[in-house]
Amino acid sequence: MKIQTLLVANRGEIACRIIRTARALGIDSVAVHSDIDAGALHAELADRAISLGGSRPEGSYLAADKVLAAARASGAQAVHPGYGFLSENAAFARAVEAAGLLFIGPPASAIEAMGSKSAAKALMEKAQVPLVPGYHGDDQRLEAFTEAAERIGYPVLLKAAAGGGGKGMKVVEQQAQLAEALASAQREAQAAFGDARMLVEKYLLGPRHVEIQVFADQHGHCLYLHERDCSIQRRHQKVVEEAPAPGLSPAVRQAMGEAAVKAAQAIGYVGAGTVEFLLDERGEFFFMEMNTRLQVEHPVTEAITGLDLVAWQLRVAQGEPLPMTQDQVPLNGHAIEVRLYAEDTERGFLPAAGPLRLYREPAPGDGRRVDSGVREGDEVSPFYDPMLAKVIAWGENREQARQRLLAMLGEMAVGGFASNLGFVRRVIAHPAFAAAQLDTRFIARHEQQLLVGSDPLPEDFWALAAEAWLSQAGAVPAVGPWAECSGWRLNAPAYRSLALRCGEQVQRVCLSGPPKAMLRGERIGFQQGGPQHACRFYLRDEALFLEWNGSFQEVRLAPPETGSHQAAAGGLAAPMNASVAAVFARVGEAVQVGATLLVLEAMKMEHPIRAPQAGIVAGVYCREGDLVTEGHLLVGLEPAP
Repeated sequence: MKIQTLLVANRGEIACRIIRTARALGIDSVAVHSDIDAGALHAELADRAISLGGSRPEGSYLAADKVLAAARASGAQAVHPGYGFLSENAAFARAVEAAGLLFIGPPASAIEAMGSKSAAKALMEKAQVPLVPGYHGDDQRLEAFTEAAERIGYPVLLKAAAGGGGKGMKVVEQQAQLAEALASAQREAQAAFGDARMLVEKYLLGPRHVEIQVFADQHGHCLYLHERDCSIQRRHQKVVEEAPAPGLSPAVRQAMGEAAVKAAQAIGYVGAGTVEFLLDERGEFFFMEMNTRLQVEHPVTEAITGLDLVAWQLRVAQGEPLPMTQDQVPLNGHAIEVRLYAEDTERGFLPAAGPLRLYREPAPGDGRRVDSGVREGDEVSPFYDPMLAKVIAWGENREQARQRLLAMLGEMAVGGFASNLGFVRRVIAHPAFAAAQLDTRFIARHEQQLLVGSDPLPEDFWALAAEAWLSQAGAVPAVGPWAECSGWRLNAPAYRSLALRCGEQVQRVCLSGPPKAMLRGERIGFQQGGPQHACRFYLRDEALFLEWNGSFQEVRLAPPETGSHQAAAGGLAAPMNASVAAVFARVGEAVQVGATLLVLEAMKMEHPIRAPQAGIVAGVYCREGDLVTEGHLLVGLEPAP
């Protein structure tokens, strides 16, 4: 079937990326969107857009019947699911095919075989592919997981059987944690994939995460497009990916590639897929899972091969054979990608949401690529994945790619809520990353250097912020010597005073004499034998965004008496915008330190709110299903008598 119109059943950067390739191939694109995404970039980029209604994923992008109805109404011949949402839902793939449309992905049977991690592990076990010790059976009772964990030995890792991306994944250190972790993981898996089934496996400490990109056509041909190292992760979700994997021997690369192709062929695979492995220090690898879709990190593979994998997907779906054989697959240079997230790295990578008041991308150029789905002024919702963009750099070698990526990140700007921009800059600049000392515990091992605490901001920061405000905000008129705030006065030097707020910190800044800061365009720095502390700054409405330690701090004018605000004495407030997934606290109940009082859900991840001390629940100020904003009082807690 010839594709003339393509419905893209996704949102954000991946929807934008698919739409651009469709346009390059002369294919009309149709976007779908939720109510809150009506003005989103992907909806504007497409040739047409259809509303699915709703706000939450289950009422929009996960509503298979709505997506299929939109496909029929649009006259599309094919549906591209992107990644996440319905991309690994076999029932949806089957429904698309039953409607006479092309599903841009593997057959439903292949999704069923590999989309269930439990079934995939059984298949790999039969094929004698090495597996991590674990349990992937049908019995989903707590007793079955308790028995398996005792047999395997703690720590263990709970994983959603029906999906990835860190959703429904929990590390359990001891048996006492298992029941709560299993219940939480099942809720996350149900919310993210519509399937609460779990598996458990031995939690390996410090392996590398290396995956193989495979591609198969409808004519029995299958090949691998080299590997990617995705070892740098937080919350079991990738943050940095690169290709090829540093230090991988040709023999191991070939063995992993051949194992991945064997896995794909065993299930009659068609299209793009990724087989993920854990790689230990001895070069031994263990099958983790197969993702039956396009991966988030596919751009690094495109960078080192010069191929467009979305174009390959569309051509293969129309019956075309793969355009090359295994020995013709190019491998040129090195590519590194970082994921830019709306999240607060100082608060355990909690997802962030709100208006994107400041957004600047790096300048285009050779070896530079940015895949994004947002623009300045967009509203980032708590209902979806917090990724804003992917930043990809290519170089003739790894160090050139690393330096190019650092330069690109140094040109980016994000403001309005917390982001991981400064964090990923520190990761890429870290000596251990430069030396390719990679494993899944990289972030934990270098936490002190990578995670900047929320210490009080120094005097230099406040002085620069004040100078920037006065230079840009028109706070001081310059009409004649009597109104000018320079060093000229009849009896005393000029005196300028501002009260500034940055987060919960408030500072009164007093400046005297002529400005001590040097301004050059959008940069400001102190002049002391040469510019020092040169930082970028931008003014947006009533907020100044000043770069500090790689991130942009939001500074506003504040009354001098303004101080930090607490929700209530003895109260527990929401640390983010979120929905209430579960409430366990009861008024009058005695609770112990660490007891889970309620669970919030944001960006498809659960965040338990625990008692910081033993006490009595004095009040519960939310219900399951409520939407709460950051700072909203959730639970009142009084000291135990």
